[in-house]
Amino acid sequence: MRIFDPHIHMTSRTTDDYEAMYAAGVRAVVEPSFWLGQPRTSPASFRDYFDALLGWEPFRAAQYGIAHHCTIALNPKEANDPRCLPVLDDLPRYLVKDRVVAVGEIGYDSMTPAEDTALEQQLQLAADHGLPALVHTPHRDKLAGLDRTVQAVQASALPTDRVLLDHLNETTVKAAKDAGCWLGFSVYPDTKMDENRMVALLQEYGPEKVLVNSAADWGRSDPLKTRRVGDAMLRAGFTEDDVDRVLWRNPVAFYGLSGRLELGVADTGTTHEGNSVLRGAPATEPLPAGA
Repeated sequence: MRIFDPHIHMTSRTTDDYEAMYAAGVRAVVEPSFWLGQPRTSPASFRDYFDALLGWEPFRAAQYGIAHHCTIALNPKEANDPRCLPVLDDLPRYLVKDRVVAVGEIGYDSMTPAEDTALEQQLQLAADHGLPALVHTPHRDKLAGLDRTVQAVQASALPTDRVLLDHLNETTVKAAKDAGCWLGFSVYPDTKMDENRMVALLQEYGPEKVLVNSAADWGRSDPLKTRRVGDAMLRAGFTEDDVDRVLWRNPVAFYGLSGRLELGVADTGTTHEGNSVLRGAPATEPLPAGA
């Protein structure tokens, strides 16, 4: 089983996670820029973060045989913080980078006027740069949030078939599908979707334009949820081709709209700007007795 996790925040995960993901079949990931839990206080902190998504994290992923791409944006939550808004002026220089495959995460958190403005501006940036958009739908008041999101997308210069609406569930999937967008589902241990609910939705709506992700981050989450969904699909009678479509070909098709997706893992060497994932030199000889 080959797996492409189309939404996972590896900056928040450990090298043990990379090892486990590779063993489970994960060969590619997209890491959306997002809120880090601790509020940022200036655009400079965004720039450092974006640079890490384009440098250190692809290097770290490559050490474990996984291709890493990212999406860049001002996330919805921090769109409400005036200290963060100047980063919108920095986005164009990042959106031309090779490993940026979408504008995202954009969308709604609390559905405020500030979020309306940031979403509108960033949908336009996606259109201007020939990129698709990864859109975060709100975790609260989901159907109203989905409707407001679709209205914003339809009013923009970006076609709906270049938009992935993420964090969908049973309440929002039909409206998202009817809008012609790609359909993203985040599978969590306790919240959002779980494997069985995901399988039920696939049985009802089919695998077309469906992407399943773990959205694993610094909170309670599981970077192997994509594999668990694949296993659950097989147990429910889906074919291996169905699983491959949902867990590999669909994310490849969506992010391939950027024209920048490279699924081969380049030889990045053992260091990035002088830094390594190792901690000290590997042991080459057994320690002497009593040491």
